[in-house]
Amino acid sequence: MKRTSAQSIGEIFNEFLKQEKLDTQFNEQKALTLWPEIVGPGINRYTVNRTVKNGVMTITISSSSLRNELMLSRSSIVQRINEALGAEVIKNIIFR
Repeated sequence: MKRTSAQSIGEIFNEFLKQEKLDTQFNEQKALTLWPEIVGPGINRYTVNRTVKNGVMTITISSSSLRNELMLSRSSIVQRINEALGAEVIKNIIFR
């Protein structure tokens, strides 16, 4: 049997995730790990908890004034997270 083209481990892994319908959940968890990188260390310092379920990211912020500021820039944060992921995974962010 002759091999026609080799696949990288990443391609095989992504193919497996799609076959098992786990790609969305994997990307949601990846979005959580990208949060500190997207918002920076200053904002991440006030992040108490973060979760994602069905495309909705819930972020708990310990500062009410920062929470209000983040609510105003919610759409740009969603856009930056999705750009970093390369797919539209996060649809909305809820700040608490």
